[in-house]
Amino acid sequence: MPLLPRERAENLRHLEIFDDPWYSTVLSLQSTFMTTTNAFWSGRGIPFGMLPLTTGSISSPMGRGSDSAPVEIQMGGVRTYLADSMQFGLEYLCRLSSTGAYYVAPSFRAEVEDQTHLSQFFHSEAELPVTLDELIGTIEEYLLALTTQLAPLTTGEAGGRRSDVFRSSIPRLSFDEAAERLADVQGAVRTHPGGWRSISQTGEHALLDLVGPAVWLTHWDSLAVPFYQAVDEDGKAICADLLLAGVGEVVGAGQRHATGDAVMKALNDHDVSPDGYSWYIQMKDHKPMLTSGFGLGVERFFMWLTGASDIRDFEILVRRYGKNIEP
Repeated sequence: MPLLPRERAENLRHLEIFDDPWYSTVLSLQSTFMTTTNAFWSGRGIPFGMLPLTTGSISSPMGRGSDSAPVEIQMGGVRTYLADSMQFGLEYLCRLSSTGAYYVAPSFRAEVEDQTHLSQFFHSEAELPVTLDELIGTIEEYLLALTTQLAPLTTGEAGGRRSDVFRSSIPRLSFDEAAERLADVQGAVRTHPGGWRSISQTGEHALLDLVGPAVWLTHWDSLAVPFYQAVDEDGKAICADLLLAGVGEVVGAGQRHATGDAVMKALNDHDVSPDGYSWYIQMKDHKPMLTSGFGLGVERFFMWLTGASDIRDFEILVRRYGKNIEP
């Protein structure tokens, strides 16, 4: 058997993959993903936004409910961050476009890679002027379009019937409902010192075993998610994660706060400094607007589509957190 990418000497891998047909398949998946994504959104009159890779307003800050660390850099002697998401930029573009906006670009996380996480991965994100319920239907249509076009590029049973998942209604469970179903699964649901709960990878896979090949996990404890998610009348976050069998979370979605006052309250509740978010608050004061958005982890989607067991198999040019790798 050929060596997997993580087992190869990093200084030779860029030469060795020329003899591995797998990476031609990966390139085809990447290319078809982009053409399908562009056709899907342009067909709905939703524009692509060219957004920068640096930001002073990270969307996964180190506050309550954060499970991600940002990548800090220096540019011209000024501290800034590589984008973990450009969701805030898409919210800004929604004030310029009546239909919303989308983009596909790299995201950066200060995390060590493993079988389901990359420190640099591609994010397909969109923000639309709709409620979360309306957005979920659009996400499912998008995933059906992607799967229909990409499945023929894969081999074997894994890719062949994937589109069936999106041809019928995907069940939705609130976090409270999921926690009740997982009550007997050790380590599935974790309660944090602050009182909010989260679900582990063990819990994600156990829930999929109980419910089926896909499930929307909705309405988390508000402090379990980043500050930008809107909150319902019961104090639950208006959010939804799509879990897919064999991988776990592939899509994260949520409805946003419409006003600057709501953002300020959320920042206080999450113990996050408003420094770096003044423009975001001003935007919502100047032009209050209901929007909802999502991010699809492209490589995780490829994992699910192909039945692969390691997300690192989808890197043509490897990047490792804390290492300088050529090319």
